Amino acid sequence: MSSPTTFSTTADVAADSFAGQLRLATAEEWDASVHHQFVDELFAGTLSDEVLARYLMQDYQFFDAFVAMLGACVATTDSKPARLRFAAQLGMLAADEDGYFQQSFAELGVPASDVADPELAAPTAEFIGQMWEVAGSRDYADLLVVLVIAEWLYLDWGQRDLPLPEAAKHRGWIDLHRGEDFRAWTQFLIDELNRVAPPLKSDDGARLSARWKRVVANERAFFDAAYEVVIL
Repeated sequence: MSSPTTFSTTADVAADSFAGQLRLATAEEWDASVHHQFVDELFAGTLSDEVLARYLMQDYQFFDAFVAMLGACVATTDSKPARLRFAAQLGMLAADEDGYFQQSFAELGVPASDVADPELAAPTAEFIGQMWEVAGSRDYADLLVVLVIAEWLYLDWGQRDLPLPEAAKHRGWIDLHRGEDFRAWTQFLIDELNRVAPPLKSDDGARLSARWKRVVANERAFFDAAYEVVIL
């Protein structure tokens, strides 16, 4: 069966661009995340507190490594406008996203010890490892691969055309991953990756493609893990 030449997305991405080709190559895993049970229940407002708390505790563990990746982009990009854009995003994370986490943890009754140092599910540990690896690599394209997946996949599910739930603990997580500001940030990341990426068929392109496929698969596993009681 031949691969599709187009895909449904909330970003403006040519199918034959570097990011577009990788998105097409991982369509099955990507779409499974966008239409995951977790996302369906989040929009419906039926997501249990247990699953949401487990998911948010794990997701919060990415915060430090994510900040480090943005800082590494500030240090390694060859573009002054891009450097300023990454610096601005760092401020948003501290103000908006952390505020949602703290409010939700309080509402869900998550103990402070579980917020600060929970046992990590396998996909969480894997993703954190990937993030710290690229943060230390000083490879701008490699950093962008991980950032693009982390934001673009979430934009795609956050912008699904579904009614929004009423509860702040559900709607707040969706609101952080939709809207023009988040779309513009994601588009910036995709455009930067397409600007600096090597040819896909080069050795460096193959290396980045392998990273992309590994991270996309891990994103799906991360959603699955929210429903699994046993963690490592």
